[in-house]
Amino acid sequence: MYEIEVFSNFSAAHRLRDYKGKCENIHGHNWKVGVTISIAKLDKIGIAVDFGDVKRQLKEILKKFDHKNLNGLAYFRRVNPTSENLARFIYEQLKKRLPVSSVSVWEAEDSKATYYLEGTPHW
Repeated sequence: MYEIEVFSNFSAAHRLRDYKGKCENIHGHNWKVGVTISIAKLDKIGIAVDFGDVKRQLKEILKKFDHKNLNGLAYFRRVNPTSENLARFIYEQLKKRLPVSSVSVWEAEDSKATYYLEGTPHW
């Protein structure tokens, strides 16, 4: 198996609904997103997946979030905009296009949530 990772970031605000504590108030993060792709075989020139393609597709999804209040976006009106739910949303969007094995979202340098399907290779 081969595994590649691509990282990007965005800045956005959110508030956690039904949370008791300071995060119930609107606040912002400089979010970091990591996408992991696992591939069994390389192509004829020795590439698993083109890093540039993955970066472009990830940035296309993240531009929906950048400098927005996540609570105001359609999906997050129904789903609490936690790091966990962001990771799942990004995973589901990318999985339609790429063989994604996991998506991680950092809301701070020391706080990360990762989403992957049970049974998916995850190192």
